Amino acid sequence: MIATQITPDFSFSPRVDQVGIEERAARFTKRSIKNETKINGLKLALNMIDLTTLEGKDTDGKVKQLCYKAVHLLDNYPGLPTVAAICVYPSMVKVAKTALGNSGVKVAAVATAFPSGQAPRDVKIRDTKYAISEGADEIDMVISRGKFHQGEYNFVFDEIAAVKEACGEARLKVILETGELGTYDKVRRASDIAMYAGADFIKTSTGKISPAATMPVTLVMLEAIRDFYYKTGKRIAMKPAGGISKSKLALHYLVMLNEVLGEEWMNNQWFRFGASSLANDILMQLMKQKTGVYQSPDYFSID
Repeated sequence: MIATQITPDFSFSPRVDQVGIEERAARFTKRSIKNETKINGLKLALNMIDLTTLEGKDTDGKVKQLCYKAVHLLDNYPGLPTVAAICVYPSMVKVAKTALGNSGVKVAAVATAFPSGQAPRDVKIRDTKYAISEGADEIDMVISRGKFHQGEYNFVFDEIAAVKEACGEARLKVILETGELGTYDKVRRASDIAMYAGADFIKTSTGKISPAATMPVTLVMLEAIRDFYYKTGKRIAMKPAGGISKSKLALHYLVMLNEVLGEEWMNNQWFRFGASSLANDILMQLMKQKTGVYQSPDYFSID
């Protein structure tokens, strides 16, 4: 198995000051942002989005349309970036890969019995290897949440390490499903397990339960990334997913990212938003800044 080091004793992950975390997260929403900085921030957030479709009714046509949107977000606004990636089920990876061509947009695939994670390890490994064989650049896995809640941290660690090995050159996003963890202490412990086991990203949520991403939870995870970097020299990426649909909130997340981790993390290699509906709100805000009026949501594609 590939892992950063011998499994640490995760019972000694730092305790989290709940009041302090929530108060600090709230302060990030009070920052004043000048207009030019706001426009640059909106474009940066747009370039950090993983456009996602993860429905049982997904078809080739729907995935192709999403890929077209990823590259042509708003053709009457020159100079806009693309999104970072398209996230689909493994069965749709080849469709997305072909549709995106040489656009530079990555293809991410959810794997390991997403979203429940309730499958034997060999099934999860085969799921991962299938997605890679179809052309996936990134794998989004969900941890075995039941095992985590039972305190079987070594099991969770070993499984992440095994999936990371199966990924080869593809980057691995490890989903903690923070809405089920219950406490910030558990969010911190799950973050530490994922990073030491070899995760390239730590990700809040599947988007299938509520609550999904929140600023305090994301702050806990960013601080875990910071501490891991100080200890190991290895940079880990972050992906809050679910519940971030407004551009104003995305800007708050970017302020937090900059103040906790710094400029080096302010790009889509090290930070992503898992929030497809966010793209349209950002496009509406950018057009408002350009024309002085809001366009109707009907001018923007839903998918």
